[in-house]
Amino acid sequence: MTDLESVFKELRTIMLPYAEKLVSIKDDATELYVDTAHIQKNKKPLFFGAVQIKKAYVSFHLMPVYIKPELLEGLSPELKARMQGKSCFNFAASDKTLFKELAALTKAGYASYKEQGFV
Repeated sequence: MTDLESVFKELRTIMLPYAEKLVSIKDDATELYVDTAHIQKNKKPLFFGAVQIKKAYVSFHLMPVYIKPELLEGLSPELKARMQGKSCFNFAASDKTLFKELAALTKAGYASYKEQGFV
């Protein structure tokens, strides 16, 4: 197993409980993609998150932080440094501390979607 595969496996574990509650669009060896059942004005389901193996890193997408940026308040500088764009975190190696923080952020993101009536 490569480093990226093991990072993917760990990050997938964070996203998986939400994939089981929501709509898992894709779940294979390189990607877990999760939508909600909420249909937006554009007639497409609202994206929740994804974990994807890329060429040099594993990306963890979390749409609730894009919709409600306040969820990022209090984020550690270390996790913030992993951000690319407004709702994506990239990892090339495992980091238990950051993964624990990311798991808490994902849980808060799900709760935020629930509050807003998206799930």
